[in-house]
Amino acid sequence: MEEGFEVALTVNGTHRTARVPARRLLSDLLRHDLGLTGTHVGCEHGVCGCCTVLLDGEPVRSCLMFAVTAAGHEITTVEGLADEQGTPSPVQRAFRESHGLQCGFCTPGFLCTVTALLRETPRPTDDQVLEGISGNLCRCTGYQNIVKAVHRAADLLAEGES
Repeated sequence: MEEGFEVALTVNGTHRTARVPARRLLSDLLRHDLGLTGTHVGCEHGVCGCCTVLLDGEPVRSCLMFAVTAAGHEITTVEGLADEQGTPSPVQRAFRESHGLQCGFCTPGFLCTVTALLRETPRPTDDQVLEGISGNLCRCTGYQNIVKAVHRAADLLAEGES
């Protein structure tokens, strides 16, 4: 029987604990142990970006990170982007308004990535947007509406909408 380790972390503003094997990935902890299935797992090699979450505000690939290394940190998943009343964040609203998604599988990773991008670069150029989302793959869109959604989210944030 594999030894378990107690992992305590803050997920979407709530202190959570779980006992997991040392080899448990953060994506599996979130999805299977904590029931936060918004974090998707695509390639399981860190290439597609579907599993992107925010670790202390920075985007990370949760399929490449062991859950035990997240102990003591703050994780934000796509479920944590909306406010406490469930109102979508400006980034979520912009993706909806700009049709920045089709099947939606890659969307949680894009939403987390773009949230961090706009925190760091509030008014990105097209080139900065393309660079910022370059680690996230979408097989359905041509990225035009995703880029539009990033600019729309920047506008919403600049207008002070939250």
